[in-house]
Amino acid sequence: MIALGFIVMCLIFGTTFLAIKIGIDAGLAPFYSASIRFIAAGGLLFLYLLWKKKASMTLLWRRETLVTGFLVTFGTFSTLYWAEQHISSGLAAVLSATGPIMILLLQTARTRRRAPFTSAAGCVIGFAGVFVLMLPGLKLDFSYMWLAGCLAVLLGELCYSGGALYSKAVMDRRPEASPLALNAAQMLFGGVLLLILSLLVEHPRPTRIFTLPAMGSILYLTVAGSMIGHSLFYWLNAKTNPVFPSTWLYISPLIAMGLGSAVYGEAFSWISAAGALVILAGIILVNLRSLRMLLNGRRKPAAPVPLQGKAESA
Repeated sequence: MIALGFIVMCLIFGTTFLAIKIGIDAGLAPFYSASIRFIAAGGLLFLYLLWKKKASMTLLWRRETLVTGFLVTFGTFSTLYWAEQHISSGLAAVLSATGPIMILLLQTARTRRRAPFTSAAGCVIGFAGVFVLMLPGLKLDFSYMWLAGCLAVLLGELCYSGGALYSKAVMDRRPEASPLALNAAQMLFGGVLLLILSLLVEHPRPTRIFTLPAMGSILYLTVAGSMIGHSLFYWLNAKTNPVFPSTWLYISPLIAMGLGSAVYGEAFSWISAAGALVILAGIILVNLRSLRMLLNGRRKPAAPVPLQGKAESA
C-alpha cells in the first residue's frame, strides 16, 4: 500500500501543472480559477476535520493562518497561475522544484550558520540548472513575458520557502496542532486572498467555467491535487518517515515535462532536459544527508530541508 500510495502521489503531483495550463488555455482567469480551487479544497478539508474533531474554528482567526496562507498559497500560486499563461507547464514544474534550494538559502541567512559543503554545492548546481533550463528561451525571438513568467515562478518559490520555514516554526511551537488542519485553514485563507485579487484585477467571467476543459481542470486540481495528493503526503509521512514522502520532488517534475511534451505538444529540447536533471541533482545534494540516512533504513532521519509546507506541487 505504501508503494502504491507513493506512486499515485507522484503521478498526481506530476500532472497538476498541466491541469493548470489546460484550465488557463480554456479561458479561465488565472487568479479566479486558483481561488475556486483553494477555497473549495481548503473548505471541504476543514469541514471534514471539524466533523472529525481534529480542527477548531479558532484556527481560522490565528495570525499563523494568515501569514502561512499569504505565503504558501497566495504567494506561491498567484505567481504560478499567472506564469503559466506565458510558459509551458513542464518548465513551470521544474522551476517550482527550486523551492528546497531557496529554503536552504533563507535558513542559512536567518541562522547565520554556514551550510554544509554538499548543500552549498547543491544550491550552486541547482541555480546553474535553472540557467541551462532557460537557455532554449533565450533566442532571437526572445519574449519578455516568457522571462517574466519564469521569474514569477521563482518569486513564488521564494514565497513558498518563507512560508515553509514559518509553518515549521509554528508546528514546533504548537506540537498539538494538526498539520492537516493548519494546511486546510491556510489553503482556505489563501484562496480568499486569491479571489480578492481576481476581483480587483481580472473581472472574471464565471460562465467560462462551464466547459469540459475548464471544469475538468478545476475539479481535478481541487479533488486530486489539493485533497487526495495532499492526504497521501501526510499519510505516507505518518507511515514511513519525514523524508520519504518528500522524494516526490525528484520524480514529479520529470513527469510534468514528459506529459506536457507528449500529451499537450509543449516544446521540448535536450537542453531543457539537461537543465531539469541538473536542478534535481542540486536538490539531491541539498538533502543528501537525510537521503543517506533514509537509504540506510533509519526510522528517524535527520530533518531535510522542510517540504511539509508544500505537500502539493502545483
